[in-house]
Amino acid sequence: MIKTIKYFKKNRTLYLAIGFTIVFFLYIKYILAPFSSCFKLDAGANSLGLSFSYSLEMVRKFFESRTQEQLLCYSKFLQIWDAIFAFVYTLMYASWIVYFFNNKRLLLIIPILCMIADWAENYAELIMLKTYLNFKQI
Repeated sequence: MIKTIKYFKKNRTLYLAIGFTIVFFLYIKYILAPFSSCFKLDAGANSLGLSFSYSLEMVRKFFESRTQEQLLCYSKFLQIWDAIFAFVYTLMYASWIVYFFNNKRLLLIIPILCMIADWAENYAELIMLKTYLNFKQI
């Protein structure tokens, strides 16, 4: 029994990394996919955040192709579910970094900065969305 406990204690970082990876994929399948369905379209981009960069024209086209209900759903999605997703993928990446680069904990700044950048992008999208909903322009 003590041998088993020592084995699990020795490999806990690996188990955490695997666990957070499983949570990551389950979150995509059972949370992100269902909650993003209310603003998806059959054609065109279904999220601005999935693009590496986007232009004013892309944003305008994204907003104009959706109803007000869909845009409100997108706003709620960005505020809640996408923000949580950033936290989930940060935990996953950070745990793998700790596992593979045990003595290089400074590398943990990379997923943390990615999460902060994702949240900042969501905030910028929410500002554009609010402006569009109020004034029908970006």
